[in-house]
Amino acid sequence: MLRQGDIRLGVAPIAWTNDDMPELGGEISFEQCIDEMAQAGYVGSEVGNKYPRDPKTLAAALKPRGLSIASAWFSAYFTTKDPQETYDAFIEHRDFLHAMGAEVIVVSEQGKSIQGQMDVPLHKNKPVFTETEWNKLAVGLEELGRLAREKDMKIVYHHHMGTGVQTFAETEKLMELTDPELVHLLLDTGHIVFAGGDPVQIVKTFGPRIQHVHFKDLRPTIMQRSFDEGLSFLQSVRQGVFTVPGDGMIDFTPVIQALDEIDYKGWIIVEAEQDPALAPPLEYAVKAREYLREQLGF
Repeated sequence: MLRQGDIRLGVAPIAWTNDDMPELGGEISFEQCIDEMAQAGYVGSEVGNKYPRDPKTLAAALKPRGLSIASAWFSAYFTTKDPQETYDAFIEHRDFLHAMGAEVIVVSEQGKSIQGQMDVPLHKNKPVFTETEWNKLAVGLEELGRLAREKDMKIVYHHHMGTGVQTFAETEKLMELTDPELVHLLLDTGHIVFAGGDPVQIVKTFGPRIQHVHFKDLRPTIMQRSFDEGLSFLQSVRQGVFTVPGDGMIDFTPVIQALDEIDYKGWIIVEAEQDPALAPPLEYAVKAREYLREQLGF
């Protein structure tokens, strides 16, 4: 099985304060967030919108709590904007994460994305890239991979609902178009199941290209409501489509076995964006940690 030391368990701050809907958890402070992460038994975090962006200030807050920074989201716009804008923004982002000791950078193409649009139905309006846009994306991501390599870091691409790389087939196409030495993959269990895919298939197909993992679960009744009622991505989140591992429909045992078979080493991040008024973050962080302790043995 996956071994403690090879695997570090973190939790995403989006359960405390939502980056796309900052009114969710707007009253929760940065200090409360990281206090509760540590209390729940995690050793790492990704970066939320309330985190200080000065590396010394952030490190001083995290170190006494035994927390490290695993990564942080970066939005690319290769399909819709001048690529130099993305390169310039990426370098600044890369250097911040490097200063924090992170080794991977989460990247998602946000050109044509509808994930942040409250009133746009998710399933009827999913963006579809042209061949020209696919090629722009592949070239751009490979350049980000080179820029990351300058700091001995890697980019991990996040397949995501409401974007042009959402499904298994789209993820597979992106991996085929890009150099495996430059463009790696983030496995997000919740997003791939929401998109009709299988996380085990992702692991078995892409193997060592997976260099970062998000564990999230889904509430099946709300996922079905998202399809039936034409909800947007944000409406689906607000209604509770996502939850923590062990609280939804996904069986994580075969996912963990598949990760073990590829000898995965790195972060597993519990990420379940929910309304903290309905799903108290500490309670759910503890629930996920206890479930993963049962599954992993640590």
